[in-house]
Amino acid sequence: MVSRSPRVTYSNTQTRIETESSPEQVAHLVNSMMQEDVLYLLARCIRLLPFESRKDCQSIFSYVFRFKPANNVSPEPPAMAYTIQQRPEVIVELCRGYGYKESAMPCGVVLREILKQYEDVASIILHDESNEDQRAISIDEIDPREAPVQTGEGVFWHFFTWIENGAFEVSTDAFTTFRELLTRHKQLLALYLEKNFDLFFNRYNTVLVQSKSYVTKRQSIKLLGELLLDRANYNIMTAYVESGDHLKICMTLLKDDRKMVQYEGFHVFKVRFAKCMSKSMS
Repeated sequence: MVSRSPRVTYSNTQTRIETESSPEQVAHLVNSMMQEDVLYLLARCIRLLPFESRKDCQSIFSYVFRFKPANNVSPEPPAMAYTIQQRPEVIVELCRGYGYKESAMPCGVVLREILKQYEDVASIILHDESNEDQRAISIDEIDPREAPVQTGEGVFWHFFTWIENGAFEVSTDAFTTFRELLTRHKQLLALYLEKNFDLFFNRYNTVLVQSKSYVTKRQSIKLLGELLLDRANYNIMTAYVESGDHLKICMTLLKDDRKMVQYEGFHVFKVRFAKCMSKSMS
Protein backbone atom coordinates (compact mmCIF):
# COMPACT_ATOMS: atom_id res chain seq x y z
CA MET A 1 0.00 0.00 0.00
CA VAL A 2 0.89 3.69 -0.08
CA SER A 3 2.60 5.00 3.05
CA ARG A 4 4.35 8.16 4.19
CA SER A 5 7.48 7.05 2.35
CA PRO A 6 7.46 6.14 -1.33
CA ARG A 7 7.46 2.38 -0.79
CA VAL A 8 5.24 -0.37 -2.10
CA THR A 9 4.52 -3.14 0.37
CA TYR A 10 3.71 -6.70 -0.65
CA SER A 11 2.50 -8.99 2.09
CA ASN A 12 0.82 -12.28 2.86
CA THR A 13 0.35 -14.24 6.05
CA GLN A 14 3.96 -15.41 5.98
CA THR A 15 6.08 -12.53 4.74
CA ARG A 16 6.16 -8.76 4.46
CA ILE A 17 8.45 -7.25 1.84
CA GLU A 18 9.05 -3.54 1.29
CA THR A 19 10.66 -2.27 -1.90
CA GLU A 20 11.49 1.22 -3.05
CA SER A 21 8.87 2.42 -5.53
CA SER A 22 9.15 4.90 -8.37
CA PRO A 23 6.89 7.97 -8.69
CA GLU A 24 5.28 6.27 -11.69
CA GLN A 25 4.35 3.25 -9.59
CA VAL A 26 2.87 5.43 -6.86
CA ALA A 27 0.91 7.45 -9.43
CA HIS A 28 -0.46 4.22 -10.90
CA LEU A 29 -1.46 2.99 -7.46
CA VAL A 30 -3.21 6.27 -6.59
CA ASN A 31 -5.07 6.20 -9.90
CA SER A 32 -6.11 2.61 -9.25
CA MET A 33 -7.43 3.57 -5.81
CA MET A 34 -9.60 6.24 -7.41
CA GLN A 35 -10.84 3.94 -10.17
CA GLU A 36 -11.72 1.18 -7.70
CA ASP A 37 -13.33 3.61 -5.22
CA VAL A 38 -10.93 2.53 -2.48
CA LEU A 39 -10.96 5.91 -0.72
CA TYR A 40 -14.71 5.72 -0.18
CA LEU A 41 -14.49 2.14 1.09
CA LEU A 42 -11.69 3.08 3.50
CA ALA A 43 -13.62 6.08 4.82
CA ARG A 44 -16.74 3.99 5.31
CA CYS A 45 -15.07 0.95 6.87
CA ILE A 46 -12.14 2.37 8.84
CA ARG A 47 -14.00 1.76 12.10
CA LEU A 48 -14.01 -1.99 11.38
CA LEU A 49 -10.23 -2.23 11.13
CA PRO A 50 -7.82 -3.14 13.98
CA PHE A 51 -6.09 -0.28 15.78
CA GLU A 52 -2.80 -0.43 13.86
CA SER A 53 -4.64 -0.74 10.55
CA ARG A 54 -6.66 2.38 11.36
CA LYS A 55 -3.39 4.27 11.85
CA ASP A 56 -2.16 2.94 8.52
CA CYS A 57 -5.43 4.00 6.91
CA GLN A 58 -4.98 7.53 8.24
CA SER A 59 -1.47 7.61 6.74
CA ILE A 60 -2.78 6.36 3.41
CA PHE A 61 -5.36 9.15 3.22
CA SER A 62 -2.79 11.77 4.18
CA TYR A 63 -0.27 10.63 1.58
CA VAL A 64 -2.77 10.08 -1.24
CA PHE A 65 -4.41 13.47 -0.71
CA ARG A 66 -0.98 15.15 -0.92
CA PHE A 67 0.55 13.14 -3.76
CA LYS A 68 1.19 15.08 -6.97
CA PRO A 69 2.76 13.36 -9.99
CA ALA A 70 5.45 15.23 -11.87
CA ASN A 71 3.14 16.01 -14.79
CA ASN A 72 0.23 17.27 -12.66
CA VAL A 73 -1.10 20.62 -13.95
CA SER A 74 -3.99 21.03 -11.51
CA PRO A 75 -3.41 23.08 -8.32
CA GLU A 76 -4.88 20.19 -6.33
CA PRO A 77 -3.39 16.72 -6.10
CA PRO A 78 -5.33 14.30 -8.33
CA ALA A 79 -6.95 12.37 -5.47
CA MET A 80 -8.07 15.57 -3.77
CA ALA A 81 -9.51 16.98 -7.00
CA TYR A 82 -11.27 13.67 -7.66
CA THR A 83 -12.75 13.59 -4.16
CA ILE A 84 -14.02 17.17 -4.29
CA GLN A 85 -15.39 17.06 -7.82
CA GLN A 86 -16.53 13.47 -8.27
CA ARG A 87 -16.69 11.65 -4.92
CA PRO A 88 -17.70 14.10 -2.14
CA GLU A 89 -19.15 11.08 -0.33
CA VAL A 90 -15.58 10.38 0.85
CA ILE A 91 -15.57 13.67 2.77
CA VAL A 92 -19.02 13.04 4.23
CA GLU A 93 -18.05 9.51 5.32
CA LEU A 94 -14.92 10.84 7.02
CA CYS A 95 -17.20 13.13 9.03
CA ARG A 96 -19.49 10.24 9.89
CA GLY A 97 -16.46 8.50 11.34
CA TYR A 98 -17.20 10.54 14.48
CA GLY A 99 -20.20 8.30 15.03
CA TYR A 100 -17.82 5.57 16.20
CA LYS A 101 -15.06 5.91 18.77
CA GLU A 102 -12.83 3.57 16.75
CA SER A 103 -12.75 5.85 13.71
CA ALA A 104 -13.19 9.30 15.27
CA MET A 105 -9.56 10.30 15.70
CA PRO A 106 -8.06 8.96 12.45
CA CYS A 107 -10.92 10.49 10.47
CA GLY A 108 -10.53 13.75 12.39
CA VAL A 109 -6.83 14.03 11.58
CA VAL A 110 -7.52 13.57 7.86
CA LEU A 111 -10.41 16.04 7.89
CA ARG A 112 -8.39 18.79 9.55
CA GLU A 113 -5.51 18.33 7.13
CA ILE A 114 -7.72 18.85 4.09
CA LEU A 115 -9.89 21.54 5.70
CA LYS A 116 -6.82 23.71 6.26
CA GLN A 117 -6.04 23.75 2.55
CA TYR A 118 -9.30 23.41 0.65
CA GLU A 119 -12.31 25.67 1.07
CA ASP A 120 -14.33 23.33 -1.15
CA VAL A 121 -14.04 20.62 1.51
CA ALA A 122 -15.56 22.97 4.10
CA SER A 123 -18.29 23.96 1.63
CA ILE A 124 -19.28 20.34 1.04
CA ILE A 125 -19.46 19.61 4.78
CA LEU A 126 -21.49 22.73 5.49
CA HIS A 127 -24.00 22.27 2.67
CA ASP A 128 -24.43 18.52 2.33
CA GLU A 129 -27.76 17.18 3.60
CA SER A 130 -27.63 13.66 2.25
CA ASN A 131 -28.61 10.63 4.28
CA GLU A 132 -26.40 7.58 4.60
CA ASP A 133 -26.05 5.68 1.31
CA GLN A 134 -27.31 8.70 -0.64
CA ARG A 135 -25.32 10.78 -3.10
CA ALA A 136 -23.59 13.73 -1.40
CA ILE A 137 -23.92 17.25 -2.72
CA SER A 138 -21.60 18.12 -5.59
CA ILE A 139 -19.33 21.14 -5.34
CA ASP A 140 -20.87 22.33 -8.63
CA GLU A 141 -24.28 22.42 -6.92
CA ILE A 142 -23.10 24.79 -4.19
CA ASP A 143 -23.41 28.56 -4.44
CA PRO A 144 -22.92 29.95 -0.92
CA ARG A 145 -24.75 33.17 -1.79
CA GLU A 146 -27.77 31.38 -3.24
CA ALA A 147 -27.84 28.28 -1.03
CA PRO A 148 -31.17 27.55 0.67
CA VAL A 149 -31.56 27.66 4.43
CA GLN A 150 -30.44 24.38 5.96
CA THR A 151 -32.84 21.87 7.50
CA GLY A 152 -30.45 21.05 10.35
CA GLU A 153 -30.24 17.41 9.28
CA GLY A 154 -27.02 17.58 7.23
CA VAL A 155 -23.65 16.17 8.25
CA PHE A 156 -22.44 19.50 9.67
CA TRP A 157 -25.27 19.56 12.19
CA HIS A 158 -24.31 16.13 13.49
CA PHE A 159 -21.18 17.69 14.95
CA PHE A 160 -23.32 19.09 17.77
CA THR A 161 -24.39 15.56 18.70
CA TRP A 162 -20.90 14.11 18.36
CA ILE A 163 -19.47 16.86 20.59
CA GLU A 164 -22.16 16.67 23.25
CA ASN A 165 -22.88 12.94 23.38
CA GLY A 166 -19.62 11.32 22.29
CA ALA A 167 -17.04 9.78 24.59
CA PHE A 168 -14.50 12.29 25.87
CA GLU A 169 -11.88 11.59 23.20
CA VAL A 170 -14.53 11.65 20.45
CA SER A 171 -16.06 14.87 21.77
CA THR A 172 -12.68 16.60 22.04
CA ASP A 173 -11.58 15.62 18.55
CA ALA A 174 -14.95 16.50 17.02
CA PHE A 175 -14.82 19.95 18.63
CA THR A 176 -11.33 20.53 17.23
CA THR A 177 -12.59 19.79 13.70
CA PHE A 178 -15.76 21.82 14.34
CA ARG A 179 -13.60 24.79 15.34
CA GLU A 180 -11.52 24.40 12.18
CA LEU A 181 -14.72 24.47 10.13
CA LEU A 182 -15.92 27.67 11.80
CA THR A 183 -12.68 29.65 11.74
CA ARG A 184 -10.57 28.64 8.73
CA HIS A 185 -12.50 29.89 5.68
CA LYS A 186 -13.97 33.09 7.02
CA GLN A 187 -15.96 34.47 4.08
CA LEU A 188 -17.59 31.12 3.39
CA LEU A 189 -18.55 30.74 7.04
CA ALA A 190 -19.87 34.31 7.31
CA LEU A 191 -22.25 33.73 4.39
CA TYR A 192 -23.33 30.40 5.86
CA LEU A 193 -24.04 31.82 9.32
CA GLU A 194 -25.97 34.77 7.94
CA LYS A 195 -28.15 32.38 5.97
CA ASN A 196 -28.65 29.96 8.88
CA PHE A 197 -28.36 32.38 11.80
CA ASP A 198 -31.38 31.27 13.87
CA LEU A 199 -30.86 27.57 13.37
CA PHE A 200 -27.14 27.71 14.12
CA PHE A 201 -27.26 29.84 17.26
CA ASN A 202 -30.32 28.12 18.69
CA ARG A 203 -28.49 24.83 18.46
CA TYR A 204 -25.12 26.27 19.49
CA ASN A 205 -26.54 27.90 22.62
CA THR A 206 -28.81 25.01 23.56
CA VAL A 207 -26.43 22.12 22.94
CA LEU A 208 -22.93 23.53 23.44
CA VAL A 209 -23.02 26.74 25.51
CA GLN A 210 -25.45 25.14 27.96
CA SER A 211 -23.74 21.75 27.85
CA LYS A 212 -23.49 19.71 31.05
CA SER A 213 -19.84 19.01 30.19
CA TYR A 214 -17.55 21.65 31.69
CA VAL A 215 -14.96 21.19 28.93
CA THR A 216 -17.52 21.50 26.13
CA LYS A 217 -19.20 24.45 27.79
CA ARG A 218 -16.00 26.41 28.30
CA GLN A 219 -14.59 25.67 24.83
CA SER A 220 -17.89 26.61 23.21
CA ILE A 221 -18.17 29.95 25.01
CA LYS A 222 -14.57 30.79 24.09
CA LEU A 223 -15.20 29.91 20.44
CA LEU A 224 -18.39 31.97 20.45
CA GLY A 225 -16.43 35.02 21.58
CA GLU A 226 -13.85 34.49 18.85
CA LEU A 227 -16.57 34.20 16.19
CA LEU A 228 -18.32 37.37 17.31
CA LEU A 229 -15.07 39.37 17.43
CA ASP A 230 -13.93 38.33 13.96
CA ARG A 231 -14.32 41.20 11.49
CA ALA A 232 -15.57 38.83 8.82
CA ASN A 233 -18.56 38.09 11.08
CA TYR A 234 -19.59 41.69 11.74
CA ASN A 235 -23.16 41.19 10.53
CA ILE A 236 -23.49 38.04 12.61
CA MET A 237 -22.16 39.84 15.69
CA THR A 238 -24.65 42.67 15.18
CA ALA A 239 -27.58 40.29 14.92
CA TYR A 240 -26.37 38.27 17.92
CA VAL A 241 -26.03 41.18 20.34
CA GLU A 242 -29.43 42.58 19.40
CA SER A 243 -31.18 39.44 20.62
CA GLY A 244 -32.68 39.52 24.11
CA ASP A 245 -32.48 35.74 24.38
CA HIS A 246 -28.75 35.85 23.78
CA LEU A 247 -28.39 38.51 26.49
CA LYS A 248 -30.16 36.22 28.95
CA ILE A 249 -27.68 33.45 28.16
CA CYS A 250 -24.76 35.84 28.71
CA MET A 251 -26.13 36.91 32.09
CA THR A 252 -26.59 33.28 33.11
CA LEU A 253 -22.96 32.57 32.25
CA LEU A 254 -21.82 35.49 34.40
CA LYS A 255 -23.63 33.93 37.36
CA ASP A 256 -22.07 30.49 36.90
CA ASP A 257 -20.25 29.09 39.93
CA ARG A 258 -17.17 28.22 37.86
CA LYS A 259 -14.72 31.11 37.44
CA MET A 260 -13.51 30.15 33.96
CA VAL A 261 -17.09 29.93 32.68
CA GLN A 262 -17.68 33.42 34.09
CA TYR A 263 -14.46 34.60 32.47
CA GLU A 264 -15.33 33.29 29.00
CA GLY A 265 -18.92 34.49 29.41
CA PHE A 266 -17.68 37.98 30.20
CA HIS A 267 -15.77 38.11 26.90
CA VAL A 268 -19.04 37.39 25.08
CA PHE A 269 -20.91 39.95 27.19
CA LYS A 270 -18.38 42.70 26.52
CA VAL A 271 -18.95 42.28 22.78
CA ARG A 272 -22.57 43.23 23.36
CA PHE A 273 -21.59 46.07 25.71
CA ALA A 274 -19.10 47.52 23.21
CA LYS A 275 -21.68 47.33 20.42
CA CYS A 276 -24.28 49.15 22.56
CA MET A 277 -21.76 51.85 23.45
CA SER A 278 -20.86 52.42 19.80
CA LYS A 279 -24.56 52.75 18.90
CA SER A 280 -25.20 55.30 21.66
CA MET A 281 -22.23 57.43 20.58
CA SER A 282 -23.17 57.44 16.90
